[in-house]
Amino acid sequence: MRILAENHVHLLDPSELMRPEPTFADKNPSKFRDYSVDTTDPLKERVRQTYRQMHLNQTVDFVQGRRNHWLQFNTIQMTIREALEKLNDLVDESDPDLDLPNIIHAFQAAERARAEFPEHDWLHLTALIHDLGKIMAFYGEPQWAVVGDTFAVGCRWGDSIVYRDESFVGNPDGANPSYNTRYGIYKPNCGVDNLLMSWGHDEYMYSVLKHNRTKLPDVACNIIRFHSFYPWHNGGDYKHLEAPKDVETKKWVLIFNRYDLYTKSEVVPDIEALWPYYQTLIDKYLPGVLEF
Repeated sequence: MRILAENHVHLLDPSELMRPEPTFADKNPSKFRDYSVDTTDPLKERVRQTYRQMHLNQTVDFVQGRRNHWLQFNTIQMTIREALEKLNDLVDESDPDLDLPNIIHAFQAAERARAEFPEHDWLHLTALIHDLGKIMAFYGEPQWAVVGDTFAVGCRWGDSIVYRDESFVGNPDGANPSYNTRYGIYKPNCGVDNLLMSWGHDEYMYSVLKHNRTKLPDVACNIIRFHSFYPWHNGGDYKHLEAPKDVETKKWVLIFNRYDLYTKSEVVPDIEALWPYYQTLIDKYLPGVLEF
């Protein structure tokens, strides 16, 4: 992989995006995203039950209601650092790979991005804040409407969604002819940015960034918006809804996926020592108090 320009990465082999280099994995890559069912394993069962509630309850009506609630941006005002420090008290109930506070994962991902692309400081900050929308969990939102992989609502659910075969049973949109077809409420090649996504931290944080007029580039905002849309960028679903411009978005999301997924480990970074550098990026791209 080599850099050609500020926002262009030449990829010699696209398949490499799906295959982490050994230096990006502190455990065997095959052990990540293990969604196998084992009702005797408390972690696996916690993950499965979180997705069951998500897939049962995330409907078009539900998503529209959550957008109406959260996108008023009147929940709380805080700095990026204050929001990040709240993540010290959050363990993602949908994550089969890590049972540590989310702030640790934030710095793990950011440091990997910094190591590979030292000149792209916007990418370092993107990695640091990519999960910041999870603060919704502290303000009354159940984790099944905050964390986990996202998917499009208003059309047939993608085949590669985790627990797809059984966890959507009972979701009323599955029996609604307006929502259960290949295209549903969408037009062919409408673009992923025009999809109504299941409600979660991705869409919320993207909206927070735009509302607060971030100076981060659009590609950074799109990484945050779609980094959990695994059925699209990893599973190959929803291609019929892609627009030509989505190729660039998917490329960057897959690059970012290396830092988001394959850095999850028990190796804890020295957060206090790293704060001064990341505070300079916060001051550059997202300064002051933000409205959440």
